[in-house]
Amino acid sequence: MEGRNLLVTWVMVLASSLLLTGCWDDFLDKEAEEDAPAEVSRLHDGRSFTVADDDLVIEPLSFASVTYYGTYEGIQGEAAYAAEFPVEGWNGGLVMYTHGYAGEGEVLGGQQPNAAFRAAVLRAGYAWAASSYSANFYDVRAAIEDTNRLALELTDYLEADWGASYEDPTQVLISGFSMGGHAAAAAVERETIENARYQVEYAGALPFCQAEQNQFQWLGDYTRVAQELADFGETDHSEFQSLRPQILERLFVSTEGADAWQPLPGDGERLRDVAVKLTGGERPIFEEYGFREAELQQAVFDTGGRDGTINGILAGEIYDNTDRTYRWTTGDITSDEELFNDNFNRIERDPDANPLRDDGVRWLPLVQGDIDVPVLTLHTLGDFYVPFRHQQLYREVAIANGSDELLVQRAIRAAGHCEFSASEITTAMADFLRWVNEGEKPAGDDDAILDPDQLADQDFGCMFTENDLVAPRTALPDCTQEGDGGVL
Repeated sequence: MEGRNLLVTWVMVLASSLLLTGCWDDFLDKEAEEDAPAEVSRLHDGRSFTVADDDLVIEPLSFASVTYYGTYEGIQGEAAYAAEFPVEGWNGGLVMYTHGYAGEGEVLGGQQPNAAFRAAVLRAGYAWAASSYSANFYDVRAAIEDTNRLALELTDYLEADWGASYEDPTQVLISGFSMGGHAAAAAVERETIENARYQVEYAGALPFCQAEQNQFQWLGDYTRVAQELADFGETDHSEFQSLRPQILERLFVSTEGADAWQPLPGDGERLRDVAVKLTGGERPIFEEYGFREAELQQAVFDTGGRDGTINGILAGEIYDNTDRTYRWTTGDITSDEELFNDNFNRIERDPDANPLRDDGVRWLPLVQGDIDVPVLTLHTLGDFYVPFRHQQLYREVAIANGSDELLVQRAIRAAGHCEFSASEITTAMADFLRWVNEGEKPAGDDDAILDPDQLADQDFGCMFTENDLVAPRTALPDCTQEGDGGVL
């Protein structure tokens, strides 16, 4: 008791001394500084980009519309914007377009949507607007924050830059492809809406070929499995690119010509079968066509050897395979698979790699299926770069959050990444807008996505596939029954 009194007396004396000398605030600041976690920086914070002024002009379509372009301030620096309005009959609606991955260059391009997308939006009476984002790399944070700011301030920019007078939009939607699909899907998540620096409550989202945070699990898994099957498992994965020629030689017949990306018997076929399982399971188009898409195989192999910071977008490792079991057979796991998994190098993610932030959305915004508005997605079955598995993961988290009735997903029978026909884009846009505005929920492949038997059916994906003048699809197997799309 006597010791406690002495301690209290000492603290009071110290406090009095600090108050008398005017140092009390400094004392508290020092204590707070020591207790507060250090601000984590990332490589991406030091990057800067410039807008390509000569790449902003929008080529006009064949029917009456008016286009605008300019620059504005994004979260990482200057960004470019583009917008297009119908000359007559604008209904007050605005579709924000989010572009896909644009590489790692320092120059930002215009990144406008394709003609089919633009026509579908304009013919419905809507305008569209798009940002270059203020950063390249896989910066979904900049994609969302810069797109949101543009949505909120577009009419101000048009007035200032062009003297064009428009009322503020009465409805704002969001749609994009690939990384832009990731941005579109994440933009309508409750977490994103609550934490965004620029907050927009979109009335719905239409993501095409959408990636999400698990994209980097796939890229890390596939390249590591290839390295292990090629018998280089004892070499650190950071050396992957130097080993790449030997890995390819041991697993594929060739990477050029008619036999390009045909797996060699044995370990090459095992790699293919592991890929089938990692990308969503047995389904049409992928094994025979998607797996052998040369450009996409090269793109995935290009990512081998990188760490899990997504090229500096994160400050820590996000990749994790500690609980992954790699399989190339079905049924009970075989002794060869057990040995393969026992010897496989394991990486554990940094739990603080992608935290919530107090200055906007996460560095890598999440797709969690926690939504309050309609979302319609399209994804090709054969996509090797951003695989169909993302749609299964999306449905699983939507079910967990009780929002699966707001998620409609359509499978397209194509081998490429974002390989959609003009008709598929036009139909999806029309069905999506009808759902948002009239409450008429469109049909989808929803239940089948998580059903292995339906997924593996030879006609899966026929319902929403419309092969109008899509040359890469001429070699694909025909459906044995007609798909009719439509609404429920």
